[in-house]
Amino acid sequence: MAVKVLIVEDNPVARSFLCRVVRESFSDTIVITEAGDLESARRHIATQSGQSAVTPNDPFKLILVDLELPDGNGMELLAELARYPATKIVTTLYSDDDHLFPALQCGADGYLLKEDRFEVLVEELQKIVRGQPPLSPAIARRLLTHFRHGSGGAGDTSPVPLPSGFQSSRPMPLGKGAPLDHERLTPRESEVLTYLSKGFTIKEIASLMGIKWFTVNDHIKSIYKKLNVSSRAEAAVLASKQGLV
Repeated sequence: MAVKVLIVEDNPVARSFLCRVVRESFSDTIVITEAGDLESARRHIATQSGQSAVTPNDPFKLILVDLELPDGNGMELLAELARYPATKIVTTLYSDDDHLFPALQCGADGYLLKEDRFEVLVEELQKIVRGQPPLSPAIARRLLTHFRHGSGGAGDTSPVPLPSGFQSSRPMPLGKGAPLDHERLTPRESEVLTYLSKGFTIKEIASLMGIKWFTVNDHIKSIYKKLNVSSRAEAAVLASKQGLV
């Protein structure tokens, strides 16, 4: 089955460029839908302004969203799609904090600069297959700088929570105040967790289970949330300690 992608971009040249980036990034059969403004984007994903998205039977698996659109800001769409089952990536020219952090807080799973070279954008999008957030190099550096010298102060050594979609790599405390939801793992999630613990990549897991890598990625996100972890290493260690695999 083809992987559905939505690109929300008002500039036709930039939209064509992003289409080429997406097709080059993945080996799957890709079906791309293009939208030049928020209204057409909402129509394509069956949403209405101010309402949460209703999950369709065959949803988009990847959505690229520009921030500055003719009829509003892409952050509006990100907020509306908070529960929509897709990987949502901002594609923009803005690299400043006033755009970056609000976009992440609205639910962006990645942040790419359209000014980056074609091969850089392809490399970053391919990180989705490995379960990593696509971040332009300049954005990754800005995030590191922010959380090294951010609001916590020099004497504050506590972990800093990253915005939605980006959690600290430091293990979360697993005391009595942080109950696990491992008993709620579905059979599919348990199978994915077993493969993760054995070191298989997302593409290898997809091949072994006979499903798309985007589906594996969805399972991994759910596993991380239920186990209260933010990396495959934490998930593997916790799964072993809890006897889940």
